[in-house]
Amino acid sequence: MAAADCAFLRTLTRFTPEPRPGSRDRTREAPPHSVCRDFLFVLELRRYSRDLGSAVLFPHHLLQGPDLYDVVLSDGDCRLRVSLDPGLNQLVERRVLRVGAVLRNAAFSPAISAQIPACSGADALSDSFRLVRVEVSDWTEVPGPDPASLPWFGSSEPQGAVCPLGANRSVFLPLWNNVDYSGEEWRDAPPPEEEEEEEEEEEARRPTVSVSELRDSFLIGRRGVAKGTVQQQLIIRIINKSHLMYYGKPENSCECPYKVVLEVCDLTGSVCVVLWNSVCVRWYCHLKSGDIISLRRFRVKRHYQAEPEDIEISVNSRNPAAQICVLPESSVSAEHLPPAETYSFCNSKELSGCPHGTVCDVIGLLTFTGRRERIRSGEGSRGAGLQEYLWLRLEDGNSKQPIMVKLFSTSQPGSHDKLHPRNI
Repeated sequence: MAAADCAFLRTLTRFTPEPRPGSRDRTREAPPHSVCRDFLFVLELRRYSRDLGSAVLFPHHLLQGPDLYDVVLSDGDCRLRVSLDPGLNQLVERRVLRVGAVLRNAAFSPAISAQIPACSGADALSDSFRLVRVEVSDWTEVPGPDPASLPWFGSSEPQGAVCPLGANRSVFLPLWNNVDYSGEEWRDAPPPEEEEEEEEEEEARRPTVSVSELRDSFLIGRRGVAKGTVQQQLIIRIINKSHLMYYGKPENSCECPYKVVLEVCDLTGSVCVVLWNSVCVRWYCHLKSGDIISLRRFRVKRHYQAEPEDIEISVNSRNPAAQICVLPESSVSAEHLPPAETYSFCNSKELSGCPHGTVCDVIGLLTFTGRRERIRSGEGSRGAGLQEYLWLRLEDGNSKQPIMVKLFSTSQPGSHDKLHPRNI
């Protein structure tokens, strides 16, 4: 519970209607907003994309940009999560409002939330608040107590997963790009209920359908493949994993709008496997190139970007709920083991003769790491979004010309943070 001298308690209780003197029924109207004169500290700043319902939650603003923000604030006694008024977005984009910033004269207004209130003990009429005006101090200070140990205003602790306040989304985005992942929802380990095998088989695993059989059955319109769910077991190796593709748009109300493309193969051919929505959150961090996976309960569709006779495999969390399992190589029958992934390495001398657009692998000693730069790409198009990149210089000793790499975000934030000179 909040302390008796909590600044949030003094500020936000002003929204509670008070009885008018000498009247039983009439109440004094709450003010449109209330100003906190105490210093407040920014503990967290989370970004997400708006949806169709966001215009209802922010009725006084023409929502031009795609982004909305939630902020976790502290007064030193407790914590409070609020939505940021879209008129203050520029403070975040210019890095004025950031984690560690000190705020003063913060004005709050009551708001409705797109989600179930995070604070179970909050007032039903004002369970959410919006930061509508603020001054950011020139100095930075973090409150003395450990922020994680501070109680939440209105309840002892948020219940369940924390979701955006201003849109019906289930995940947050990184602050500066739409490619990396952000939050504890992204699993480093596979979902235990899907990783467990139904029965421990004495014999090595064998697929009950192959890539070529799926393709042939789909193209001739065989029932159960062309129309329906494939229940048979497909055993394949991942040869390439795309970065996360976020397709959340203001006109799109999907809770978890993510897509990932896996290039996979078996002994009969290769195909693209498309992971959709919450499957990406549950599996992206666990699956990697070279893994052998077992796949059941999926749909086969026509590949929308390839030749008419090509197919893709669609994997979703419902309708149907796909079954994914990562297999050790030793558990797969030798005659059905998918081929190993291959590489196409080029050194610095060979790169100078490669035509534009060549796909290859490089290795070298990292001698320079540039600063991160950000751009908004595809403005006004379906692919609009934030992108982040940095320049790397590699040397491999094969020529005097270094290998210059313009590295965009690859949905590997942990690996990018380890890119320092003298690493290979």
